Amino acid sequence: MSRAIAVLRPEPGNRVTAAAIEAAGRTAIRLPLFAAGPVAWTAPDPDGFDALLLTSANAVRHGGPQLDTLLGLPVHVVGKVTAEAARHFGFDVVQVGTGGAAELIATAEAMGVARALLLGGRERMLDTGGVVARGITVYASEPLDIAPDQAARLRGTVALIQSARAGARFAELMAPDHRAITSIAAISARAAEAAGPGWRRIATAPDTHPDTLIALALQLAD
Repeated sequence: MSRAIAVLRPEPGNRVTAAAIEAAGRTAIRLPLFAAGPVAWTAPDPDGFDALLLTSANAVRHGGPQLDTLLGLPVHVVGKVTAEAARHFGFDVVQVGTGGAAELIATAEAMGVARALLLGGRERMLDTGGVVARGITVYASEPLDIAPDQAARLRGTVALIQSARAGARFAELMAPDHRAITSIAAISARAAEAAGPGWRRIATAPDTHPDTLIALALQLAD
């Protein structure tokens, strides 16, 4: 019998990932550990930049009307979900990276970007330097209260860990004896490391594409 897969990412991505797992004929347990929301920010003069970098769709979902000021900038994003959100808002997406932020920045530089503006999350903001002239926090992810009975539902599952912060939070919620029967499918080596030791199985996806992580979880669930 296949193990259930715990989907821990914030909404609206949580229900999208869970639906993909259920479409594959498996059981998904939906339990977001964090909720994303906007923070106050002021859009800078777009004339000071030659590109906009987005590493999460949350920057578009929670950026607010200030984003209108930046619509003239070509946009480089990580992932198809971020690309879809940016295009829906009206941005001109010129690059969709399939790796992480470092790969996106390197490719943007190779494409001639010299002064990029990065919009990101408080917990995921990248350092400025190189082609990243400025970074602005436009959203934040706050931890949700997880009751003991909710955490207990996750024991024996395969947990999708999509950030180092989620790995650390999940480890806090799981007792040592529950870890021993619970497996982890991690989006990166950093996310896996944050979850710590003691798990039944732990595996890292070869890339950051959401479908790759889901496929890994399905394998671990068998």
